[in-house]
This record gives sequence, C-alpha cells and structure tokens, in this order.
Amino acid sequence: MFKPKNILVTGGSGFIGANYIIYMLGKYNDINITNLDKLTYASEQKNLASIAHSENYQFYEGDICDRELIKKIIINRSIDTIVHFAAESHVDRSIKNSNDFINTNIIGTHCLLEESSKIWRSRNLTENSCRFHHISTDEVYGSLDKDDSPFTEENKYYPNSPYSASKASSDHLVRAWSETHKLPISISNCSNNYGRFQHDEKFIPVIVNSCKSNKTIPVYGNGKNIRDWLHVDDHCMAIDKIIRKGNAGVTYNIGGNNEIANIDLVKLICSICDGLIPEKFNYKELIDFTDDRLGHDFRYSINSKKIHNDLGWSPEINFKDGLKDTIDWYLNSNN
Repeated sequence: MFKPKNILVTGGSGFIGANYIIYMLGKYNDINITNLDKLTYASEQKNLASIAHSENYQFYEGDICDRELIKKIIINRSIDTIVHFAAESHVDRSIKNSNDFINTNIIGTHCLLEESSKIWRSRNLTENSCRFHHISTDEVYGSLDKDDSPFTEENKYYPNSPYSASKASSDHLVRAWSETHKLPISISNCSNNYGRFQHDEKFIPVIVNSCKSNKTIPVYGNGKNIRDWLHVDDHCMAIDKIIRKGNAGVTYNIGGNNEIANIDLVKLICSICDGLIPEKFNYKELIDFTDDRLGHDFRYSINSKKIHNDLGWSPEINFKDGLKDTIDWYLNSNN
C-alpha cells in the first residue's frame, strides 16, 4: 500500500482538482498538498477558500510547461506524489482553437513526466515511495452505438475531437514513461463529472444557469447523445484508492453507472428547477435545439468492474440526489 506524503496537484483550483484537494485534506491530517494552477478562465481561487489557510496546503500560480518551476516545487516541497488534473477540457473550444490543448495537455504533461522522473531517479525512489497519477477521460476511446458494450481498459483508442486526441496523446506519454523510464504511474479514465465548482460553460451548469436566468437552454442536434455521469466526490474517492491501493503501471476506468440521454437530463434538471425556483411556466419550454457539434460522439459508457474488483470502489452517490445537491449549489452560489 502506497502512502503519499507530499502531493503536488496540478490544476488544483479547477473543478475536479479543487474537490480532490478539499476531500484529501478533510480525510487525512498526515499529508501536505501543493497546488500548481495557471488560474485560467476555468480556475477559481475561491473554490479553495475553505482550506486556503491550512498549514498543510501551499499554492503556486504557474504553468505546467514551466520546467524550472516544476523542478523547484518537486525539490523544495519534497514531492513524492503527483496528481495531474491540469488540462484544457472543453470540446467546443478545442474545435475552434486547439493550440492551448496541445500545449497544456501534451507538452505540459511531457514537462511533468520529464522533470519528476529525473528528480525521483536521482533519489532512487521506487514504486513504493513515489507515484505519478494521470487523470484522463473516457473520450479517448471514441464513440459507442446504443447497443455496444461499455468501454473497458482494453478498448483501443479512437479519439474524435482535438480535445480527446490531446488527452489520448498524454495517456500514451504517461505509459511510455512507465515502460521506458520505469516511472511509477497510474492512469484513470473517467466519465462525465458533475458537482460543485464546475465552470459555467459545461453542460449541467449551462442548463441550471439558463433556468435561473430564464434564458434558452441550448441542446445540440436531437439531444439523444448519451453520457454516463459520475459525481465528483465519487471520482475523488476512486483516485485516492488507485494511488494508495493500486499497482504501479495500471489503468482504471471510473464510471458512475448513470447513462442518460442529453435531452432526458435537460428535462430532469428542468423538472427539479420547477420545484426549487417555480415560475409561471415549465422550464423545459426554454429548450432550444441547435446545430449539432462537429464530430459529436453519440455515446460514452464505462465498465468499472476492474476498479471494483481490484480496489473495492463503487460509486456511492445516488444520481438524482447528487444532481439535486449540485443544482442547489449553482442556484445559491455566487459563481
């Protein structure tokens, strides 16, 4: 069992990274967390206000492509674990301009791998004393038809967007450093996350904020594209288990077992908002079907049997309960 002591979290002020830091500092009192975040449009310092002054938390503003900064942090903070969240992740943005996706997701990951492997090799650290965990996405596997079996860790990669192609590339780099340089790594490919702190441009926040402001709710195509939804807290628990209990060099898929068509999710959120912020009309009347996204994958579905059987993890949060809590948070936050 690997026990992280000094953890570097990249992208820790973003959606999943911030939830992970809060989860870890709430669960353990024998770890130190260093957060490296560039503070782009999708990151917010206020996400971490509850732990910002903790003695075992340190923040650095910076770019994962800055090798000297990475080297400084790993050495000065005696980093033994890297949990790599930092990524450009919005598919629409990758279609319009892929440059940031190539720089952050590929080149940034390469910088982290090179600097951490050099330093840890110089310290003669092994898989029992260091770990590089890389957070990835189910989108690297491509698209499924309605009756296809869910993605397993053995599925071949078929990325269909610049975003998923950049994440697939970073996955391959991480695996290559494991094989060539014997860097102790693990990789997780997760389904769509939901929960507090997610940026307004993402699907669920767009729906909630549209209801909140009585604006049209944009839905791509016919809305029948299917996604599997994973609560961010369940995701954080899974990452913790992988790092502590998983073997080095292993990939795990993390899914929420909540497949739902986009249009059905929109209607469900509208129904919840009808009860929470009632108007003289039903919110589903705000739905507006728009031109479909370029290269829009039809369905994602994750088979999580491996992480369940090997590490004893399963999602714990009921989807409708988690969704209602998430909607409450967006309705009552000042985001």
